Amino acid sequence: MRVTMIGSGYVGLVSGACFADFGHVVTCVDTDAAKIEALNRGEIPIFEPGLDDLVAKNAREGRLYFTTELDDAVANADTVFIAVGTPARRGDGHADLSYVYQAARDVVAKLDGFTVVVTKSTVPVGTGDEVERIMREARPQAEFAVVSNPEFLREGAAIADFKRPDRIVIGTEDARARAVMEELYRPLYLNASPLLFTSRRTSELIKYAANAYLATKITFINEMADLCEAVGANVQEVARGIGLDNRIGSKFLHAGPGYGGSCFPKDTLALMKTAQDLTAPLRIVETVVAVNDQRKRAMARKVITACGGSVRGKRIAILGLAFKPNTDDMREAPSLSIITALQDAGAEIVAYDPESMGPAQALMPGISYAADPYSCLEGADALVIVTEWDAFRALDLARVKAGLREPVVVDLRNIYRSEDMRRRGFQYSNVGNA
Repeated sequence: MRVTMIGSGYVGLVSGACFADFGHVVTCVDTDAAKIEALNRGEIPIFEPGLDDLVAKNAREGRLYFTTELDDAVANADTVFIAVGTPARRGDGHADLSYVYQAARDVVAKLDGFTVVVTKSTVPVGTGDEVERIMREARPQAEFAVVSNPEFLREGAAIADFKRPDRIVIGTEDARARAVMEELYRPLYLNASPLLFTSRRTSELIKYAANAYLATKITFINEMADLCEAVGANVQEVARGIGLDNRIGSKFLHAGPGYGGSCFPKDTLALMKTAQDLTAPLRIVETVVAVNDQRKRAMARKVITACGGSVRGKRIAILGLAFKPNTDDMREAPSLSIITALQDAGAEIVAYDPESMGPAQALMPGISYAADPYSCLEGADALVIVTEWDAFRALDLARVKAGLREPVVVDLRNIYRSEDMRRRGFQYSNVGNA
């Protein structure tokens, strides 16, 4: 099949490369000429394990193309995916759908014959209806069907998630569109990946509901961590104890500094705003959003407490800036709020991250950046682990202690054992373990 992907950001690029790897011919279109030129040179604008090799292989074998030209890419396509950004709108928190609607206007002008137009972007309920209205108003005689097909890709594991998904959600009641989508995803039948066909509005809501539920699990265990610290319990053992119940499950029960990234913050906010507008408020989601916002700065207070109640004039080493490991994504990363709060309290910050220091420098020019973990912590009054990169899990602790001015370690991801760290002479603080 011939697939066109409008938008070559995280979702569009990963999805396009994976579809090409199935044997489809994919053209990724983007208005950013510099990005397209870079992709045509084999330069990948994001860090995602394995993506550079996947793009290079499929481009070399003639299945993956990059262009700024919409005309032929749309006219020759069986399916056109809209995979543009839907950031939170400034002022009210609703999803900004201007890029989606503009893509719809651009696409419908180039359609030639029956085409399935798929919203891959995360969009509020009813967006597909508006996309269809815009397109039919622009070209009443055009033959197309608008389908919802939300993505469920985890940054750092996106290729595996696309190729071995636990479900594929497709929102359409059009028989021709259903047949096209079944053929598009047919290569995944070998993995017995279930295709869930629903109405378009139901499909749109599934994506938001899934992200809100996972954000709720994270926020729940973070609040339990605070209670564990107050009563002298261990949140990791609590998480394991409840996670062994298969009605609950162990995933997303890792206490830490709060969720961040490109999805959970904006999607929970957009869902909350939609529900409020429809007078069907989601009070649990409202609380999740509020608690998560507060938690990030609370982690800065934990660092200040570990440093004796003040960080003014002190050098604080930060390991990990990206919102999670195996990505360079700094969007809504907890490190942003934590570092800002520490700076507000008078601290000097030096940081290291294996992949995200480039993006971080544009957001936090007022801090120092180190070449490796050990140069980062050299002469620091405290070490704070913010992101659980594998490279931080087995640090040479004798070298860490020798490098620090004071043996203070604040582990916001619980990757070390309290007893072992304290036995080694560290003033060790983690999350949810008094």
